[in-house]
Amino acid sequence: MEIKTKILINATSEKVWTILTDFKNYPQWNPFIKSLTGDVKIGNTIKVEITPPKGKGMTFKPKVVRYKMNKELTWVGHLFFKGIFDGEHRFELIDHGNGTTTFIQNERFSGLLTGLLNVANTQKGFELMNEKLKIMAEK
Repeated sequence: MEIKTKILINATSEKVWTILTDFKNYPQWNPFIKSLTGDVKIGNTIKVEITPPKGKGMTFKPKVVRYKMNKELTWVGHLFFKGIFDGEHRFELIDHGNGTTTFIQNERFSGLLTGLLNVANTQKGFELMNEKLKIMAEK
């Protein structure tokens, strides 16, 4: 199962990346990821708190698997242990070279409990975050 959203932002990938990776300010603007703490480097475990619209908040501790400045941040998390409910969350920035950036947010889910995911709420959370990121970057 996969959720994928994207939005065109009238800002450079550097500006979008700066806002996206300013994790300490997430509580001020991010309606989906309420908190992201830890040393965000490949191989490190971080702490992420999310609250989907009309959904119950959740905290998990994924591992950063890709980090390419101004391009991509990906982490992989598991509920309890691998195979129960796993998710690979990815932020990707595509720089069009003309002052615009496509921001893609997607997550691939797998595991025994995947069917319990409220896909609509989670997708709406992605879309709300994307819209707020766009607003912040286009200021």
